[in-house]
Amino acid sequence: MDETSDEPPTSAVLLDNCHFSQVIFNNVDKFYVPGGDITCYYTLTQNIVPRGKDWVGIFRVGWKTTREYYTFMWAPLPSDARSDTAVQQQIQFKGLLCLSEAYYLPKDDEYYQFCYVDQDGVVRGASVPFQFRAETEDDILVVTTQGEVEEVELQNKNLRKENEELKANCASLEKQNINLEKELNKMQELQNSLESLRSNTEKLELELNSLKKENKQLKELDDCREAELHQLKEQIQNVTSDKERLETRLKTALDHMDQLQSQVLNYEKEVENLSLMDRDKTEQLESLKEENRQLRAIGTQQQQNHDLMKELEEQKRLFQILQAKKNEANEENQKRREDELLRHLAQAEEVSSFSVASQAQAPIPSPEVGRFLFGNPYCAAGAKLGAGAADLVSIRKCPTCDEVFPEDSETSQYEAPVQSHVLKCPVCSEIFEKSNKQVFDDHVFCHGLE
Repeated sequence: MDETSDEPPTSAVLLDNCHFSQVIFNNVDKFYVPGGDITCYYTLTQNIVPRGKDWVGIFRVGWKTTREYYTFMWAPLPSDARSDTAVQQQIQFKGLLCLSEAYYLPKDDEYYQFCYVDQDGVVRGASVPFQFRAETEDDILVVTTQGEVEEVELQNKNLRKENEELKANCASLEKQNINLEKELNKMQELQNSLESLRSNTEKLELELNSLKKENKQLKELDDCREAELHQLKEQIQNVTSDKERLETRLKTALDHMDQLQSQVLNYEKEVENLSLMDRDKTEQLESLKEENRQLRAIGTQQQQNHDLMKELEEQKRLFQILQAKKNEANEENQKRREDELLRHLAQAEEVSSFSVASQAQAPIPSPEVGRFLFGNPYCAAGAKLGAGAADLVSIRKCPTCDEVFPEDSETSQYEAPVQSHVLKCPVCSEIFEKSNKQVFDDHVFCHGLE
């Protein structure tokens, strides 16, 4: 076995308690060349978690515990330590050809196998057996005699017998070991019981000493109690005499209490009368408060009426001012309308200038004076236009933005842009231009005051 300063962790766990399926060895040859390097390939399944002190050892077939390793190498930790996937690993045992290595390999022709041992000394996997022997180019035919065969069979038979005896001895030793462990456990239990008995005995002795002390104290207390009892008897006699004296005083106090109770009854009757008088006064006070509240409400109402009258007079004054502004705005609008009509008539005269010949033949209509209060101020211009009035009717033009509409346009197309430039009172339907928005608002406000 290899003797190194850094021994691997081993244990005396028997072969039956090992788990050989957690590490699987791959590509194990039937034999390896003695003195050469050996590469061991193995797979770590997801059932094992590799640790830093795990190792791979070479064991002779028939080993019982992990202490029987021949040589070993520390198992490297995988780069991917995830436990949910299998990891392929390899390790190389150096032979005698590498002098710098302290490990060495067997040189006999016995059967060996690789074993993966964790840092607790438990085997987690084992390979198939293999041998160390030199390579041969051709197979050698070995010829043996019948006597040699019988001798080999006899040796095998003896070896089997020895193996069975060893197994029986091992089983008996295991049984003895189990029995010894049971006896050891019993002895340990007895030892624990003895220790507990000793501790209980010490406790009892301490309790006994404490009880003796308590008994002595109780005796001393008993003597003290007798003296106290004598004193209590004397006190009882004194209390009895005090009781008789107090009973006399109590009788006198009860008589005085009866007198006080009669006085209390008289006082209660007087208080009841005073309560009735107080209730009447309270009702009178409440009625006076109600009258005072009504008077205050009347005064507040009169003040409100006075404020409303002032506000009404202010509203009337504002209405008169707004009415004056409205009249001024109406006069200004009337003047603006007359200017607009003159401008439209001038434009109509320009439009009808190309039809002067036809105007001379057409009859001149008489001015409708009845439509104006002081006559038509533009009758002269109408006389000059003559028959051109027919052409003026056929041309439609917005009086605000001067937009001209064709003759064949509908009335709604002409009225829509014209109405968009004016504001119409919702009460009296009076028309205002959009530029006079303030005058329009004052006009509507005056309707609200009426």
